[in-house]
Amino acid sequence: MPELPEVEVVRLGLQVHVAGRTIREAEVLHPRAIRRHALGAEDFTQRLTGTRVEAARRRGKYLWLELSDKEALLAHLGMSGQMLVQPEGAPDEKHLRVRLRFDDDGPELRFVDQRTFGGLALDDLHDIGDDVLLPDTIAHIARDPMDPAFDLDAAVRALRSRRTEVKRALLDQTLVSGIGNIYADEALWRARLHWSRPTEKLTMAKGRELLAAASDVMNAALGAGGTSFDALYVNVNGQSGYFDRSLDAYGQEGLPCHRCGTAIRREPFMNRSSFSCPRCQPRPRANSR
Repeated sequence: MPELPEVEVVRLGLQVHVAGRTIREAEVLHPRAIRRHALGAEDFTQRLTGTRVEAARRRGKYLWLELSDKEALLAHLGMSGQMLVQPEGAPDEKHLRVRLRFDDDGPELRFVDQRTFGGLALDDLHDIGDDVLLPDTIAHIARDPMDPAFDLDAAVRALRSRRTEVKRALLDQTLVSGIGNIYADEALWRARLHWSRPTEKLTMAKGRELLAAASDVMNAALGAGGTSFDALYVNVNGQSGYFDRSLDAYGQEGLPCHRCGTAIRREPFMNRSSFSCPRCQPRPRANSR
């Protein structure tokens, strides 16, 4: 699943190519792509027609277009969703699901999704205070470490308040958003923490170090265009990121740790995998919990 850096790469492209333009026509080519829009395709296309895209927004891993009528076009990228900017008349992609044309006759916006796990939906914008508008369905999502208004100490206190494993807390989007499986492993490697460390054992200083590491690694990934493991993770121009070449832990099973040379291990975690260095990130001693 795309994480914060991959979503931010897409958002930046949408801000450049789509913000400030008015939608002339919306076309739904596959009903599953708008299954989260309960009122169906006709309502979806009618409400989009004539609306202006004010800005491309993101919170954590969630992406939306802010529209002129105080609505949001929320995009769920899922496992294979792509937001592509293409010239009008360019051949349709095999898995094209939704098309937006604009009144300036410029490039159109296409939602392409091979596996159809993603989708688009219209949602009302909700004022959560401090002049921040969020789509209703994600109003509960916490700020992410790259948000200028992110409160580091408050986020650490929220992590420490949960009696769980530290990686599970990192993945809880109501505590801190934007961090998924890849960047959690990378941040834990940088902070020298095993994923099963109990959150109540996390000191404030170590919590700050961990979230700072998450911010650093996601900024580095953003600079590399995100992490692309296959052709499905692309920006609005169809280009893949290359941060996978710089990963220290995730997906590195059996390879030497870049810090100490010990072979990276893979362990089962929440129906997925977690990667760590046995020497730099020792498993915590058994505790009563």
